[in-house]
Amino acid sequence: MNVFYSPAYIGASYAFETTRKAGWVAASLAAEPIEGLVLKGPLPLTFEQVARVHDEAYVRAVQTGEPLAMAQSQGFTWDAGLWPMLLASNGGAVAAALDALQHGVSGSLSSGLHHASRSTGLGYCTFNGLVMAALAALDAGAKSVLILDLDAHCGGGTASLIQDEPRIWQFDVSVDPYDRYESSERCELRLVTDAGQYLNEIDQGLSALAQRAPGFDLCLYNAGMDPFEGCADGALQGITRELLAMRERKVFDWCHQQHLPVAFMLAGGYIGAGLDQAGLTGLHRLTLEAAADRIQTR
Repeated sequence: MNVFYSPAYIGASYAFETTRKAGWVAASLAAEPIEGLVLKGPLPLTFEQVARVHDEAYVRAVQTGEPLAMAQSQGFTWDAGLWPMLLASNGGAVAAALDALQHGVSGSLSSGLHHASRSTGLGYCTFNGLVMAALAALDAGAKSVLILDLDAHCGGGTASLIQDEPRIWQFDVSVDPYDRYESSERCELRLVTDAGQYLNEIDQGLSALAQRAPGFDLCLYNAGMDPFEGCADGALQGITRELLAMRERKVFDWCHQQHLPVAFMLAGGYIGAGLDQAGLTGLHRLTLEAAADRIQTR
């Protein structure tokens, strides 16, 4: 299984989980490899590829730092390392999507994607690599793409960007109303407030989706660990490490049952009083382990 990562993913000076944890996960894989998982460096995106999804003036602001308010709209302090970091990490999302179409399961250690909309960043998300990856898959011959978003927060940026693209669907199960949007035929949002219902809502939604939606050619999985009860932002009491491990197995098992290629990206996860760096890294490894297990049992 190819998983895409480059040291450029952590190239910005702004030090925060979203700009650093890919490196932590990569270091953990060097120390404790997961059988069958191979890290590969992706090709960075071009300005034109990013501007296909985002307004050109916004893209230029992120590239140059002018105007500064626009360049920092995601919540980071701008520096010259931000632009190459984003080209690399979003390039990884695109590479994972294309690789999954060929090999069935792939991923990227990219994060900071689903809140970004056409002309602004939001919530530590600068560019929406999920939408870029979906469009690249469609260009490569996919007829329809599902974005499965299990970050703690709602994927309003993604919903806004795909509203006029009938070939891309989103199923979004959140536990925090940040970036909330109204559900539509192709973008379903379920907001869960009871941890005991979390996995049921995912199961029921995926089952309904399999019956009413087109036969998807690819699932892009935004694998957030911020629902974890010890997380500093987005936590829901009762969502434990064990429950998240079950969630990851469910996702990859469902994709297997649907004969659906899947490409995963890392999403939210934040250090706080109830979660340290090692704990956060371990949570994100749950996604990689579940994906690798699915490869081994195919």
